[in-house]
Amino acid sequence: METTIKINMRFSKKYRAGYPLLLKEAVVNPNKLVEEGQILNVIDEEGTFIGRGYYGLQNKGLGWILTDKKDEAVDEGLFRRKLIKAFGRRRPFFEDVRTTAFRLFNGEGDGIGGLTIDYFDGYYLINWYSEGIYRFKKTIIEVLASHSAYRGIYEKKRFATDGKYVEDDDFIMGERGEFPLIVKENDVNIAVYLNEGAMVGMFMDQRHVREALLNKYAKGRTVLNTFSYTGVFSVFAALGGAEKTTSVDLANRSREKTIEQFSINKIDPANQHIIVEDVFAFFKRAEKRGDRYGLVILDPPSFARSKKYTFSAAKDYLGLLQQAIRLTEENGIIVASMNHAGVSRKKFRRVIDQSFREEGIGYKILESHSLPEDYRLNQDYPEGNYLKVAIIKRLGHWEEE
Repeated sequence: METTIKINMRFSKKYRAGYPLLLKEAVVNPNKLVEEGQILNVIDEEGTFIGRGYYGLQNKGLGWILTDKKDEAVDEGLFRRKLIKAFGRRRPFFEDVRTTAFRLFNGEGDGIGGLTIDYFDGYYLINWYSEGIYRFKKTIIEVLASHSAYRGIYEKKRFATDGKYVEDDDFIMGERGEFPLIVKENDVNIAVYLNEGAMVGMFMDQRHVREALLNKYAKGRTVLNTFSYTGVFSVFAALGGAEKTTSVDLANRSREKTIEQFSINKIDPANQHIIVEDVFAFFKRAEKRGDRYGLVILDPPSFARSKKYTFSAAKDYLGLLQQAIRLTEENGIIVASMNHAGVSRKKFRRVIDQSFREEGIGYKILESHSLPEDYRLNQDYPEGNYLKVAIIKRLGHWEEE
């Protein structure tokens, strides 16, 4: 049974052009939304058909439009068609023996907002971003299981308060994995854990950036990897010929996880520097000591809080980048990464420019990266293209040039 919801005429053009997320401020009659998972018939206030979708609370949204075809229902057939199409698009990834972890289904980019599926060497990991999409679990699992060979299927329910992860046993079906599961990315080993909390141990959207470190930028340099998580960037830098890596992260688990990532790639972790400390405190100490690095990796979360510091990428990235500039050698490299969807590419470039100008330092952007090709995008939903990475050469002081 469909529920009809109306879009305010101010937003009608935007939705008729293909925008898929049902924004709270765009829906005129939200009282019609009773239970997540409701199938929605979406029209504007003049009665013009916009599309069909489902009700599911997610960040700023009330749900997603899944089709703009009048004769297409939101049912098992729709999920089957979209999933099978996505599998076909990823065929080259399945055939690549050098990389065995990739995104199989990327939410609204593949036509179903609120759902992503990642592939880890025979295992699937489904991310559900609302209770609404979770109501279709049985259908989606059936399609996944019947149209692809797999060893096991896991899930992450990311719809607790404020979109946080729901603690649970994440195994669904198949055979349970033995962890760490070792996957490959460009022939580099990465340890992942599919049933150990919200995170698995790697961010697959940075694949092209890690490849650039491996092949171009790390050789002969001392590397500082901040917000290092499990140290995967450090591993790629070391394999790319870095003189030494320093990995800094506040989480206690980061030390053992980083040691593990080095070890499975036959790199002696004793020859690398692994520091469990607040990055902002580390920056202050390093600057006071006069430390300099040939390559600084800056990949902070969108939001972070420690005892002394609160960091918001939207507000504080400028100051963070300035600290990184001060720790980078002349002609050194800075990998500046931003994953906040609310900051546009244009604004990110302005932040980079302002950071260097205020420091009185010249710079040159050598490469720019966004999401890799397995993270398929919906061109009518620019927020989905959240990743912005600039690989920057730090030049000398302006007055010296």
